[in-house]
Amino acid sequence: MSSERRQEVGIRQLYVILGPTAVGKTAVGLRVAERIGAEIISADSAAVYRGMDIGTAKPTPEERARVPVHLIDVAEPDEPFTAAKFRELALQAIHDIQARGKPVLIVGGTGLYLRVLLHGFRLAPPSDPELRRYLQQQAQQQGLHTLYERLKQIDPQAAARIHPNDAMRILRALEVYGMTGKPISEWQSRAESELPALKFGLTMPRPLLYRRINERVDQMMAQGFLQEVQNLLSKGYNRELPALKGLGYRHLIAYLMGEVELDEAVRLWKRDTRRFAKRQMTWFRREPGVIWLDASAGAEATAQTIVQMIMEQGGQHNGKGD
Repeated sequence: MSSERRQEVGIRQLYVILGPTAVGKTAVGLRVAERIGAEIISADSAAVYRGMDIGTAKPTPEERARVPVHLIDVAEPDEPFTAAKFRELALQAIHDIQARGKPVLIVGGTGLYLRVLLHGFRLAPPSDPELRRYLQQQAQQQGLHTLYERLKQIDPQAAARIHPNDAMRILRALEVYGMTGKPISEWQSRAESELPALKFGLTMPRPLLYRRINERVDQMMAQGFLQEVQNLLSKGYNRELPALKGLGYRHLIAYLMGEVELDEAVRLWKRDTRRFAKRQMTWFRREPGVIWLDASAGAEATAQTIVQMIMEQGGQHNGKGD
């Protein structure tokens, strides 16, 4: 039995709060965690990086003093961090939390992270258009044979099954590895268990969500996000790093490099965040078994609804809150 397979054994019921950016997951999650005595595992691919606080809307130090939050600030911005690494660290955190008799609440909006944690590597992720375009450009510039040689190095098992001229399958195999850090042959052969989870999805009418996105961007600017981006660049981090290609970071870097005016950078940041939220909802709608809740009533009311449903399911409660 593999070490990861052993990690899955004995995991008790998990609770999950998912949804698009700016819908209020963190505010709801903190309230729920306090009331059921849980610790939070963040499922956010940007929040894993140190020094990236405002732009990733991490819980504040005060909030983290109220509720422990795991898997934030676990990597440097130039450190590779894959979905496979997330799964490894998350499984460790789950065992640690549950060994101390506490419930686990997973909160986040990175669909790939949630998928590989809850379902393992049985279902390869959907295509990443940006990564696919990059690989296609490499194939045109360097030749398909170069990409095939790369595939032979990272996944000889898959390469042995793929013809050197089969561009579609070569690109797909490299894409899956680039997204997850796991060869596609492992995705196709692994048989991890599904983790037991009660999943809550937060949503709200699109006009309200888009207004919240715009307001949050303005708030981040007021909190000093531009200085945060300047600090990252002053430390020598390359703008081509995956961490710095995230929403907001790439937009303000373009401004700092003189490529666009500040008001235009902010406008594009808001636009791209709204588009990202729409893609997140498309992904999450494919996740089975999600209990969808309208979060328009606010964090307090939404948290009360979730806590009540957890209690009805026989969940743990430590007497905090209502």
